[in-house]
Parts: sequence; structure tokens; C-alpha cells
Amino acid sequence: MRKELAKIHCQNCASRFHSVFCDLGQEDVNRLNNAKLCATYKKGQDIFLEGFASIGLYCMNKGKVKVHRNGDHGKQPIVRLAKAGDILGYRALITGEPYSGTATALEDSDICFVPREMFFSLIQTDTHLSMQVMKLLSHDLGHAESTINNLVQKSVRERMAEAILYLKETYGLQEDEKTLNVQISREDFANLVGTATETAIRLLSEFRTDGLIAFDGKKIVLLDTRKLTKTANIDD
Repeated sequence: MRKELAKIHCQNCASRFHSVFCDLGQEDVNRLNNAKLCATYKKGQDIFLEGFASIGLYCMNKGKVKVHRNGDHGKQPIVRLAKAGDILGYRALITGEPYSGTATALEDSDICFVPREMFFSLIQTDTHLSMQVMKLLSHDLGHAESTINNLVQKSVRERMAEAILYLKETYGLQEDEKTLNVQISREDFANLVGTATETAIRLLSEFRTDGLIAFDGKKIVLLDTRKLTKTANIDD
């Protein structure tokens, strides 16, 4: 069960300033704050489920989330990773379609829920917020096109290197400026890359042998970002 979280006022929420709600006026900030509900989701808990109807928007205050789909043969390809400041479920909310994926906490995460009526009220009266949401939808389309292109054009080794760099871009590095600031399972790595778990394990081992990465327990340490970029076949 999710745990109800003491509400943090949107005015004092650092994550809001990295979200689509960053430029809301004081009156709208107060309206948003009064309408939202907040909860803590434990690692492995689902926030929403694929195929279910959307009744609102989820705003990430703290934590990390993966959005994945039910694929063939029990696979769950990861289509998105989210962090503090990101919003979830907006495409289904806007289109009126069921959720196209399931959102699951990668670690304990504090997430606020904004009811459908409040979200639509805000985007109807705030043109800047509307533009921010349009940019998100456009970014999603671009990411989908890139993913399809990678699956067709790139080898699994290239996609694995790109996945590691994507984790770095999304979640950053720890204080040593080498260790990825996220810990995901080898199965999740496989689902992010689009390959079998055994293949993901083998490739990570090869990357370690080649001096691209190292392991600190279950955490991944980047040893040579330039070689990773070259391996991923993307511009430095």
C-alpha cells in the first residue's frame, strides 16, 4: 500500500521549479496545492497500470520511476524513465485513452496527484503551461522515433552503451562524478535496451573487461565516457 505523505506546499517545492508548473502565478500555485494529494510509493510499487483509465496527473517530488509495457513472452520493455520534477500520465489524460504503460517506482518515491479537472483548468487559463505540455508531447514523439530508429539501425552493443549514457543523462552521477546515481536490475537493463537478460549481463561484463565501466556492488561506475559514446555510435 502507498503511504500518504504530508503535503509540501507547491510554493516551497523545489521540484516544481524543474517541472511544467514552474511559472504558475501565485493564485494558480495555491489552487494546485489545495487540489493535489501526495503519497510515498515504495520501491517496486505501481503508480498507475497499463490499460486503466486516467483520472489525473502525477507529479514527481522525489525519487525515480520507470514506465514499462507488457510485451511478448513476459518481457516488459521500458519506454521512459522519470525523475523529480517530471510529470507522468499526461498523454493518457489529454487523449482520454487508457494508460499505454505501467509506472513503477525504482526507489522510494514521493509523488503528488493532480485531479483531471484541476489540470485542465490550469492549461486552459495558462498559455505558458499549455506550451510546456505541448513541448513534452513533442519530445515524446521524438524519443519514440529515435527508439524505433535505434532498434532498426543499431546493434545491441550500441544500444547498451547508449542506455548507460541515457541513465547518466537522466539521473546524473553521485558525488564521485563516476557512479551512476541510480541502481537498476539487469532485467531492467535488458528491458531498456530491448534484449534478453542474459545478453544484457554478457554485454555489461564485456564493457567491464574493455575498461568502459566498473561495478561497485550493484552500482555501475563509468570509467571512460568517451569510449562509451563512441561505442554507442552517437555524437560526443
